[in-house]
Amino acid sequence: MTAGATANREAMLEKLAALDAEHAKAVEGGGERSVTRHHARGKLMPRERIELLVDEGSAFLELSPLAGWGSDFTVGASVVTGIGVVEGVECMITANDPSVKGGASNPWTVKKIFRASQIAQENGLPTISLVESGGADLPTQKEIFIPGGKLFRDITRASARKEPTVALVFGNSTAGGAYVPGMSDYTVMVKQRAKVFLGGPPLVKMATGEESDDESLGGAEMHARTSGLADYLAEDELDAIRIGRRIVARLNWRKARVDTGVAYVEPLADPEGLLDLIPSDLKEPFDPREVIAHLCDGVSAGNGQVFDEFKPLYGTSLVTGWARLHGRPIGILANAQGVLFSQEAQKATQFVQLANQTDTPLLFLHNTTGYMVGKDYEQGGMIKHGAMMINAISNSTVPHLTVIMGASYGAGNYGMNGRAFDPRFLFTWPSAKSAVMGPAQLAGVLSIVARAAAEGRGKDYDEEADAGMRAFIEASVEEQSLPHFLSGMLYDDGVIDPRDTRTVLGICLSVIDTVDYVGTDRFGVFRP
Repeated sequence: MTAGATANREAMLEKLAALDAEHAKAVEGGGERSVTRHHARGKLMPRERIELLVDEGSAFLELSPLAGWGSDFTVGASVVTGIGVVEGVECMITANDPSVKGGASNPWTVKKIFRASQIAQENGLPTISLVESGGADLPTQKEIFIPGGKLFRDITRASARKEPTVALVFGNSTAGGAYVPGMSDYTVMVKQRAKVFLGGPPLVKMATGEESDDESLGGAEMHARTSGLADYLAEDELDAIRIGRRIVARLNWRKARVDTGVAYVEPLADPEGLLDLIPSDLKEPFDPREVIAHLCDGVSAGNGQVFDEFKPLYGTSLVTGWARLHGRPIGILANAQGVLFSQEAQKATQFVQLANQTDTPLLFLHNTTGYMVGKDYEQGGMIKHGAMMINAISNSTVPHLTVIMGASYGAGNYGMNGRAFDPRFLFTWPSAKSAVMGPAQLAGVLSIVARAAAEGRGKDYDEEADAGMRAFIEASVEEQSLPHFLSGMLYDDGVIDPRDTRTVLGICLSVIDTVDYVGTDRFGVFRP
């Protein structure tokens, strides 16, 4: 191992240790005392429930675990979301965390569930909700109430699309939260634990003067025997999970794109080596072909080369080509030297069209500082060529997957299918950074503008204040461009260990085969 590779590995391991510490905050939920109290009541925590729900030995792809990071709310936003296999069926699973304010929903909870619902819709997944929530976090109701209605709209629209929705109710499901079991296709309630009502006894007393108790007002047995809201009455949490698994087993679920069991082999390069590739200083280039060699299937019978590169001598700052990952065909666009020129943009446009012609999903691997600027490049058509690339990617109808490995700045983030362009899934590495431009460049631009404004007013420029301003701006942009911050804002679906990327992408490629997809031949106007 070279000295550079050793330094890269040490820097990445340090970032991964920091990432593990942040993930641990999400796992601990409301803290040890709260978790202990729930266990003492015979209750399981959300990830424990999920572990029992999914098929033994199968992976659970947790999504947005850092939601709310950097805010006033608990990391993870009091809900766990992700994709798991239940009775052989890939399902979107959401689970309230009752150890965090009784599972109450805060603004980040709502955004996190919105994203989970979007993924379920785009990929045609059944949804299983593990419910134990006190409803909205009342101090933040103004940020939840109006947009929160979309949660219920999404449940009913999923049912209309024949994407089953299942609610397993383990505890309180009150106020707006009562509509989750109410609107789900199948509802299971745990005896003497589940309590589902629009208004609890105190609210009913205030509103109507009626005296009532939890069980008669919204208990599991009442809903199973009297109201009919509960379709199944479970003896305990384990029984509820058993019933939930049997419901899924009887869905007669079939994928639109049949998995033909294509044989695959492991990559030629060990994924462990991905830690050695990414420089801690993102100004240093690295060869994305090496990343591809660590991610994609190796050579096997009938599978030719690992990576068939397209236009390798043209627009060399962008690598494009065809490969297989876990046996499934993909087209790859990966940044090489960081900057996108006109040739790269034109090359990408053609490649996206070819992928749509053959119904091939696309994988975008980011490490770009954006499109090239300067007089010669502007006169050479940089804007129209960049617009052509963005046009093709915007209108492409094959599934897109995105991994931000390093830099993802400016319009390069857009051209390489960033969050605003709705990739089916988007993950970042701990080495990633994303902003309108690099911290030094942004601070420098503001300095130039301020200096010109001072000169225009005929005043001397305060160099000391300028230095302070630049340092402050650089520090602020640096912090706001880091993966923890971006993931906390739900601008990705999770920060992942580079070594897990192949597995994560394999799960995603399997999930997108649930519904059929066809590439388009209809794009916006390409300016010549």
